[in-house]
Amino acid sequence: MKALPPPDDEPEKESLQSKGGNARRDKLTPEARKEIAQKASAARWAKNLPQATYEGPLNIGGVEFQAAVIEYGGEAVRVVGQSEFMRAVGMYYSGFIAKQHRDAAEEGSAVLPMFLAQAALKPFIDSALDPLHFSPISYRSVGGIASKGIPAKAIPKICRVWMDARKAGALKPKQTAVAELLEIVYHGLAETGIIALVDEATGYQYVRPRRDLEQQLKKFLSDNLRRWVRTFPSDYFKQLCRLRGVELRDDMRLPQYFGKLTNNIIYRRIAPTLLKRLKERRDELGGKSAKLHSVLSEDVGLKALIMQLGVSVGVMKLNTDYDTFLKQLDIVAPIYPEEPGLFDDPADWDDKS
Repeated sequence: MKALPPPDDEPEKESLQSKGGNARRDKLTPEARKEIAQKASAARWAKNLPQATYEGPLNIGGVEFQAAVIEYGGEAVRVVGQSEFMRAVGMYYSGFIAKQHRDAAEEGSAVLPMFLAQAALKPFIDSALDPLHFSPISYRSVGGIASKGIPAKAIPKICRVWMDARKAGALKPKQTAVAELLEIVYHGLAETGIIALVDEATGYQYVRPRRDLEQQLKKFLSDNLRRWVRTFPSDYFKQLCRLRGVELRDDMRLPQYFGKLTNNIIYRRIAPTLLKRLKERRDELGGKSAKLHSVLSEDVGLKALIMQLGVSVGVMKLNTDYDTFLKQLDIVAPIYPEEPGLFDDPADWDDKS
């Protein structure tokens, strides 16, 4: 059945809607129209910016900032909102600084961040930090607003610049007040690291172990199926058969359940969720019938496997029954939990020494 044509009055209806929109626009003041246009432009620009995934207020010594964790360069980067940081410690955008930034943008040249643009600070900057390491990062807030953030790691160094300038007597009274607040922040950070504080303020501390785990597991996985190479030593199967009471023959096919035993003895003890990720990577590469070790990376995954095999075979040889062997293996190389704990360090997961 053909679709019915639109009614004759549809073009007139659309025209009335358009007229209504124009009428509302005409009622707005020039300032209001400009603000709407600026917000629309900022929203379009913000779409291409790194996204903040976690946000929250950060209080250090009574000075409060807005903190965020953003996806930047494939990593989770902690930042403090530039505007909130400056406002919290009494810095303000002067006309001179604003003009300096506009001129630099037009010329395409570099310029110091606004929170270090005061002339009195210049002699103290080079000795404390490299401007390239703390340039503000443009990002999109959780709410979709374009923002600028100061890398959290740079905050202590920024504090040092102001504190050194104050100690040298180079600051004016208003600037001295800023330096005093930054000194409070600096001493507050001496007790607790800025990264830990940002993670706590934004709630990222509860997600970080999982994110770190994902990054760590990538080191264990290969991008391609490796060619079949004997990886499990014959001694491993010999000892396993002995402990399970299975007769070992040259022409035998190993019992199917030996695969489940190996998952428990080997793969679950190398890193959290590694077994699951190995199966997923094997399926992605189209090798569902391939051995799990064929998707381990050469530099990290395979080395960790060989180390775990050595430990397991060594403990096997010390025992005469399977249950006792497992109890001892649990002490030497325990099974990792499916989810990393809040205080687990992923850097330890590939280090069995």
